[in-house]
Amino acid sequence: MDMGLKYKALNNLCSINILIAILLLSACSSHRYVPVNERNQPPSTSLSSHRVAGGETLFAIAWRYGLDYKSLARRNRISSPYTIYPGQTLSLKASKKSLRKPPAKSVSAKKSTSRAKVKSRSRSKKKAPSIKKTSSKVGYSTSFSWRWPSAGPLLKKYSQGSVVNKGIDIGGKKGESVITAAPGRVVYSGDGLRGYGKLVIVKHNEDYLSAYAHNNRLFVKENQVVKAGQKIAEIGSSGTDKNMLHFEIRRDGKPVDPLKYLPRR
Repeated sequence: MDMGLKYKALNNLCSINILIAILLLSACSSHRYVPVNERNQPPSTSLSSHRVAGGETLFAIAWRYGLDYKSLARRNRISSPYTIYPGQTLSLKASKKSLRKPPAKSVSAKKSTSRAKVKSRSRSKKKAPSIKKTSSKVGYSTSFSWRWPSAGPLLKKYSQGSVVNKGIDIGGKKGESVITAAPGRVVYSGDGLRGYGKLVIVKHNEDYLSAYAHNNRLFVKENQVVKAGQKIAEIGSSGTDKNMLHFEIRRDGKPVDPLKYLPRR
């Protein structure tokens, strides 16, 4: 074979080998560096403390970590109306002291108490006047009926399975009314909770809270007393990619299925 042709064939073979090597490297590189879309994950419940930021409330912090606001307040020795301050550190886990049972009363103390009761009964046979229980907490009710917070169609149900949805998603057009599902007091109104957009949280009594998320506009402020069916916001897409209302009910800090409380349509 002519030396020129042999040299040319060798160059072509080298070029082919180099091209194959480049393709293999690029394939490995693309396989290794596949772009990943990160989803917003809920805050870790394994955290032991939370540092209060400006605009946060005890109710919003308890909601964020899935805690009962009463338990959170108790473990941090915060009494009603549950005032907290920016920079304050809240313990998210119960301390050993709070888990200890109160000491049992001694036998002698029980005997002295029972004797005192016998003496007080013998002194007066008249019945003590009954005291009517009244609630000083304006806006809270022990009994009420739930109603739908908007008139749109049900898009997504409550789920605690592989795909978690802590409430229900209700469809609607931007600007449509969002109303309170029950009477109560607004304990949070803002956009400080990641994933909820513009959010309103209403406290109905010592057990139940409800939340209205992804709003376009908010019409209520914190500590405002609201009636059942009162307009508190407008449907929007804040914190999500479409216009809808995300609605949650929580009992003692834990999400429950709203469809078990709302009337059938």
